Formats: sequence, C-alpha cells, structure tokens
Amino acid sequence: MTVQDLPPLLAEALAARGYDSLTAVQAAVVAPEAEGRDLVVSAQTGSGKTVAFGLAMSGDLLDAGRAQAPLALVIAPTRELALQVSRELMWLYEKAGVRIATCVGGMDASRERRALNAGAHVVVGTPGRLRDHLERGALELGSLRTAVLDEADEMLDMGFREDLEELLDATPGERRTLLFSATMPKPIVALARRYQRDALRISTVGEDRGHGDIAYQAMAVAPADIEHAAINLLRLHEAETAILFCATRDNVRHLHASLVDRGFAAVALSGEHSQNERNSALQALRDGRARVCVATDVAARGIDLPTLSLVIHVELPRDAETLQHRSGRTGRAGKKGTAVLIVPYPRRRRVDMMLKGARIAAEWIDVPSVEDIRARDRERLLETLLAPIEVDEEDRALAQRLLAERSAEDLAAALVRAHRAALPAPEELIAATPQSREERHRPGFDDTVWFRMNVGRRQRAEARWILPVLCRRGHITKNEIGAIRIGGAETWFQVPRAVAPRFAQAVARSADPQGEDESGIRIERAPEGMPPPAQGGGGGAPRGSGPPRPRKGPPRH
Repeated sequence: MTVQDLPPLLAEALAARGYDSLTAVQAAVVAPEAEGRDLVVSAQTGSGKTVAFGLAMSGDLLDAGRAQAPLALVIAPTRELALQVSRELMWLYEKAGVRIATCVGGMDASRERRALNAGAHVVVGTPGRLRDHLERGALELGSLRTAVLDEADEMLDMGFREDLEELLDATPGERRTLLFSATMPKPIVALARRYQRDALRISTVGEDRGHGDIAYQAMAVAPADIEHAAINLLRLHEAETAILFCATRDNVRHLHASLVDRGFAAVALSGEHSQNERNSALQALRDGRARVCVATDVAARGIDLPTLSLVIHVELPRDAETLQHRSGRTGRAGKKGTAVLIVPYPRRRRVDMMLKGARIAAEWIDVPSVEDIRARDRERLLETLLAPIEVDEEDRALAQRLLAERSAEDLAAALVRAHRAALPAPEELIAATPQSREERHRPGFDDTVWFRMNVGRRQRAEARWILPVLCRRGHITKNEIGAIRIGGAETWFQVPRAVAPRFAQAVARSADPQGEDESGIRIERAPEGMPPPAQGGGGGAPRGSGPPRPRKGPPRH
C-alpha cells in the first residue's frame, strides 16, 4: 500500500509532512492481512512506528463523530515519548477532527481530567498517570476499540507490569491490541498471549533498519582515557547537539560536572532529576542554550531533538538492542548522524561480536588528537570568517577605529585568539607502546620490585592498555612504572621499591573479592627471587583470542 491508497485526509497530512512513500513498518500495519487484527510489531527506533500505529487505528477513528469515551489508548514508557506520540498523532489527524488528550506525570492532573471529561477520541499517556485517572473514574475505557503499547519491553523493564494489566483489564475483550516492542523477551511473549487473540507478527528490523543515515564508528582507548576521548570527540565534531550515554546516574553526574568545568554547555538527564529539571534541560537543548546532553538509557527514551547529529557511547551498551536504541536518537527524518563507541582496549573483542550480531558495519578510527582538533578548528574558523555577512554603519565605524589603532594582521590574530579562547581545550591522551618501555636505565629505577598480572600475549596484552590499568588500580603515574615484560599468559612489570608498598595497598583496595579488577585482571607482587619472563617470550596469540572478558561492566570515570 502507498500513501495514495490511504484515506484522503491521512494522505494529505502525510504529503504535507513530505511523505512520498510509507516505511516498511507503516506499509505492513495497513496491509490487508493486518486489517482488524491484533499485532505484535518489532521495529527499530526511527523507523516511523508512531505514524504506523496511527495509521493502523484509522479505521476506528475516521468518521467517529463526537467523542464520548476514548476509542483508542496509547501507552508509552516515558513522559517525553508520550508527548512525542501525541504531537505526531495531532498532525496526522488534524484535518479529520480527531481529539487527542495527553496524560503524563509532571503535568496538571486536574487539567487532564477536564480534557477527558470534555471527550477525546485518543488518549496518550504513561502507565502510572493513566492508572491514576482510571482509578479516580476520570478515564473510561468501556468503549475502547484499540489499545497500543509503545516500547512494551521498556515498560516492563521499568516495572509497569501491574499498571499495564490493570489498564488492559478495564478494556472490552473485543478490542484490538497493538504491541510494539524492539525485543521479544519472555515477559513480552506472556503479555501478548494473555491480552491478544491470533496476533499477526510483524518484524521490519531487517528490511527497514531505520539506521541507514547513521555512520557508526568505534575507537579503542585506554580505560583511563575514556573521558578524554569523549571530550576530544565533542571538540572534533562541534555538533549542534550531541548526546553522551553513561550506564549509571553517578557516572552521568560525574561526566556532566567534568564537561561543564571544561567549558561545555551541557545538561544531564538521569533518574535522579525531577520532571521540572528534565523539562528545563530539554528546552535548553532545543533553543541552543545547551549543546551537549549526558544521559542514561532510560532517561533518554522518547527524546526527539531535530538538531541531534552526534551520539557518543561513553560507556558501552549492554547489548545490540540498546546500542541501536541509543544510536537511533540521531539519523532521523533523512538527516545524517554519527554514533561513536568508546571501547576500552580489553573489551574490543566483545564490541566486535556485538557489532557483528547487530549487522552494523562500524569503522574503527583513532581517537582525535590535539592536532586533529586544531586543524578542524582552523577550517571552521576560516569558513565562519570568510562567509558573506551583512554589517551596519555602526559595525563599519568600529572596524575603522580598530584599523586606525592596529594593523589588519594584528586584529585578525586577536580575533583568532579570542575564538580559540572560547573553545574547551582538547585533551592529550596516554600514548604508551611497547617501544616506549624499553628496558634501559631510568633515574629512580636502580632498586625495583617485580609485580605480575594474569594476562599476556594470548589475551592480546599490550603496554598501551596495560599501563593505564596499572595507573588506575595502583594510584600511581606512568613515570612510576618501569620495564613491562609481556609473556604468553602473564605480564610482569617493575615498580620502584619505595613505591611498591603504596602500590600494593592501592591494588588491594581497588580489587574485587577475587583480587581482580572489573576487567578480570589479577595483579599481585611476584615472589622474591623468581625471574620474570624473557621479553617477547611465550609465543603469539592464537587466532580468535582476546583480552579477558569484563566482569562488572565499564570502569567509572
């Protein structure tokens, strides 16, 4: 089915929005075999699923007359997503006279009740607020014809099962239930079996990826350099809007504070922020007062920022679905976007497997260097200053006064300096290679102690990622680490004897109960008198091997 085959009022609305064809999921839900049936739909973020279920319920809404009780109910996991869905349905059904009411947390509940009492064809809301209106008698679901669960997997993950069951139990048994879920875990399957009848399964994940306009990149860094890599990425791209994903609210708080301290216009979104704080942060991003958002996965659900062109996975997503949901914040509506994964060296193999499983072809790139960023800054500055502009007489008078005081070259240099001073400084990253740790005499290393760790060449151990691990675990600097010898299954390294007790204590404090860090690496003092392995000994790494599998997730910054 094409746009022209839809009811005229909907076809006009889509054409006004620039639609010349339907996406795969939109075409699937209005196909003849889907008409009137319950649906279970798997579609990726950015694939047009909101318009899809808007079209799917059109048979119940067009020519419905004056609204008495809701004919359709759309349940979404977050306030932002519910508001986004409401806005989409409003323009889709504007000419059809369909009334839409929105019920979400953080809004005036009495105003929502008045809108429900006045009559609405469609009610869109979050589970908790909808349940509250239902229990207070403001939401009447006895005439409902279609119920839509948007991002059902996320709602179950967030603990809304009881709310969903109470809402669906209050609807007529003959209603249609459209269940949209990016993944199909067992709880979703159980929910579908309980509330659907002979549901048609639709999956457009393979044919309409919704990510064709996203360029995926990945970069391997030392664990201690993750934050610096994120800063350099922001500086390299200078995106109009960028979002950085962290795994926990603590890490969101830390990274946000660090970015603000460096001069970035940044806001934060996590579970610890109130609705008013979330509203203020999103508004700052929309009106340009902020350009960077640091967020957790759940807090970013439903965010729709037209200017968002850069997504940075500061901490790795837990699986391919989360990777795609995060990245799907950009590359929307035909615009290009970039998604970059910052990968600690020990976790590169795991990320390779995730990308392969998701059928994402990511380009492995180097971390932007200070010179890379400065070169891009020069290009941007020249482009800005050489662009045609309009000036008034006051501007020209001030320019003439400046030229009378200084030469044109001095003024241009001052302008460049002022421009650079307003930009956050890029970061120098650790550049450690095996060659930089040659065994040669270094001041302060006349009397040393050998330590060892349980990774070697078979685990693809390299000095460039081992060195930052030792600095982070032992609370020392790279200048306090001597020779590093990488063997087949172990790596030995020197620490000055005066530093060794402090290093050993810090390693013990930062270890888990098994004496290992979050990457599964054990560090211990080598027995006195036991010789270290010969440099380069132990054989090469077998095909397919990699660093130890992480035990607790990415390191905190």
